[in-house]
Amino acid sequence: MNSTPPPEYETPTPPPEQTQVPVAFHINKGKPWVTYTLMGVTIFIYALQLLSQYLFKNYDFPYLLGGKINSLILAGQVWRLITPMFLHGSILHIAFNMYALFTIGPGLEQFYGKKRYLLLYFISGYCGNVFSFIFTTANSIGASTAIFGLVAAEIVFIYRNRILFGNRSKNMLLNLGFVVIVNLALGLQPGIDNWGHLGGLAGGLLFAWFAGPHYKVMPSQMGLELKDANTNHDVVWGTLLSAGLFTAIVIGRFLAG
Repeated sequence: MNSTPPPEYETPTPPPEQTQVPVAFHINKGKPWVTYTLMGVTIFIYALQLLSQYLFKNYDFPYLLGGKINSLILAGQVWRLITPMFLHGSILHIAFNMYALFTIGPGLEQFYGKKRYLLLYFISGYCGNVFSFIFTTANSIGASTAIFGLVAAEIVFIYRNRILFGNRSKNMLLNLGFVVIVNLALGLQPGIDNWGHLGGLAGGLLFAWFAGPHYKVMPSQMGLELKDANTNHDVVWGTLLSAGLFTAIVIGRFLAG
């Protein structure tokens, strides 16, 4: 009888082990001086408001000079689309806004860098005041226009840089979304300028999406490094898109009379 040779078996080759490669990551660890300066300037101006009311029988001259008053903006006082973010109506008003700025600002300043973070703050406040100017005739003041922009920027930052936060990113985004919804709901109460909040959100979101930090793994002299892929060109583009769009809205309002 012819015997059939047994089949040959090969030991399967194990898949190559995945090697972990270290990736360098550098962020600005300095003091958040821009946030502290914004807080200091805002508190100083509120002190001037209180002093003015004390000296001039309740006349708030800083408010009269810089509040968002539509008729005066239409008369050419366009600085009132910026200055309201440094004015406040009460101790509780400024305390709430400064606490929010102190909580959110330092982390964003660390990742954005001082110049880009300052640009984000002013653009958000400006866009909020533009929305308020367009959609409501009520006078308004407050830093919440800028702060809502910071919240929007933080949402965009976490979403676009999920690699930094891992599994925590989903809960972080849900928490921030909840904070936004609650504050917008509170803004439905009389005397609160929710249009300013919405404008700040929109302006901050636009700027953050196009100009905010977007970290990617890139080669460097030290090997691999997690770097911000956005350049100064992206910052300019984000500024033109966000501030330019809202400026076009203002110009349209002036042309409409």
